Amino acid sequence: MTSVDKPTTTTAAKHARTAPDADAKAVTEAALFEAFGGIRGMVETCLPGLLFVTIFTVNKDLHSSAIAAIAVSLLLVVVRLIRKDTVKHAFSGVFGVAFGVVFAMMTGNAKDFYLPGMLYTLGLAVSYLVTTLFGVPLIGLMLGPVFKENLSWRTRNPGRKKAYAKASWAWGLILLAKCAILFPLYWWANTSQLGWVLIALKIPPFLLAVWLTWIFLAKAPPPIDVFAEMEAEEEAAKAAKAAKAAEAAQ
Repeated sequence: MTSVDKPTTTTAAKHARTAPDADAKAVTEAALFEAFGGIRGMVETCLPGLLFVTIFTVNKDLHSSAIAAIAVSLLLVVVRLIRKDTVKHAFSGVFGVAFGVVFAMMTGNAKDFYLPGMLYTLGLAVSYLVTTLFGVPLIGLMLGPVFKENLSWRTRNPGRKKAYAKASWAWGLILLAKCAILFPLYWWANTSQLGWVLIALKIPPFLLAVWLTWIFLAKAPPPIDVFAEMEAEEEAAKAAKAAKAAEAAQ
């Protein structure tokens, strides 16, 4: 190989650095898609509310809007069951819509269809911030099992704990900003106005939070695979036991 064909030390070092970085980003992206449902999960989250506000804007009828919203939520679950896909995101959508429908029917105020979801968003924002203040960021509790690291990041991987804390701060502040827009509209705007603003704020803040989480985790140290460690310990214990048995037999 001539000197022209040989990779330079700088080029080799660059590839050595970028390959692990690319792997880390790919793993992080896959984990986030799994945890938050990806594009399909976002569609399933938005569609019932979009249908509700569209129908209510047209005919101002609470009952038909509510029935349509709950029907499409159930349909999404059935489709996932038929396709044998994971149903956790679709089921969460059904429960969210059901709470909204029940609340609106009880009060007779169509705006109350959105209130349970708004209260959930506020509670989630506070949870992100409080758990981070106490050193157990919520995003780490959510993603730890997805990355097969469980809670190892708390004591064994400080760089990763710091990344989870940054991501949790981002989620909490973004959701608080969303609530700061929606709750005044709940009191001042009509049902259609509140509904369309809520739909408009459904995906962009979520995508921003997911993007920031991806940035923080892609730059963090890799997760410690505690499941692989347990399997290795079990294999070592079996090997030691087999060696002792062989010695005893001799």
